This record gives sequence, C-alpha cells and structure tokens, in this order.
Amino acid sequence: MLNSWVVVPTCLPLVLRRCHTCASGSFRVNGKFRVNANHKLIDAWLLALCTACGETTKLTVLERTNVRSVRPELLDRMHDNDHGLAAELLQDPVLRRRNRIALDWDGAWRLDTGGSWHPDREKADVSVRFAARIPVRPVRLIAEGCGLSRAEVERLIVEGKLVSAVRLSGKLSGDFGFTLKR
Repeated sequence: MLNSWVVVPTCLPLVLRRCHTCASGSFRVNGKFRVNANHKLIDAWLLALCTACGETTKLTVLERTNVRSVRPELLDRMHDNDHGLAAELLQDPVLRRRNRIALDWDGAWRLDTGGSWHPDREKADVSVRFAARIPVRPVRLIAEGCGLSRAEVERLIVEGKLVSAVRLSGKLSGDFGFTLKR
C-alpha cells in the first residue's frame, strides 16, 4: 500500500538579507506591497520588516515596467496586499536572484502524513510531495514521519532497509518516494 505524505508551508519563510540599520540577517515578509506609477512606467515592491529593528526593506517585483504589459489581475492582487501572491513571488528564483536574498524555512513548514502511517508493517512504500519548493533533508522528513531518530534512519539507509531512487543525503525540494523494509 502506498502512503502519501505532503510537506506543507505553514507561514511565509524568513528572508535572509543583511539589514543596513542594525546588521541583523533576517526580514519577515507580511504580504504588503508598494506600487508606484510614473506616467506609463510602474514599479512594485514586496515589503519586508527587519526582525530586530523593524526597518523596512523593499524587494523589487517590477522595475520601470510599462503599465500596459502588466496583467490587471496582478496589479489588483498587489493593491489588495495578497498574501498568496507574496508566497508565490518568494518562490520565484528570478526575484530571489535579482534581490540577492535567500529564504529560511525553519519552522515555516509541517509534514502531513495523513494519519494512516503504520511503521510496524514488513514493507512500506511512501510518496513524499512538496506543496511548495521547501528545501528539507529527506532524513529529517523520514525520521519525523516514522517517529524515528535521524541516526536510526541513517542506520536503515546504510543497512539497505531504506531505499529510494533519489539520493537521501543533502536537501531536496522536489517530490520523491522511498521504501522502508523492516
């Protein structure tokens, strides 16, 4: 029987960037946007607050873009300070590269095992799906989902009782599956 697990974001991640005021290294995004139009050109920013001093920084979303080339529903979502749009934009690698930021997902996700997990069976096939691109160590996910320690999961991998088509060391942010043999 195939078990399905889902890694789900619970809140927006912290933005890792140095604050120019207090030298803190993280900002919290709350889904607020600032849009500024100058004749036919528009600029838009996603606002983030420093976790230490509260200073605001702007993450560039649109820069000197012709107003006619921006979809009206996108502008409406920015004017409405759409929290979902902020989450979508933070997932965009182009936006992260342009603004020179990284994301800290610690404490911003949870593992949903569906409540039907029985690790006492002889063999279990598990499919892990990511609802967002959240980089997590597969060993950590498997340990949390199975109720084992990370050392125990690593031992099972070495013994060949835990196998996967993907490499289980390092971090993953894409769907994968594994088989646990007891």
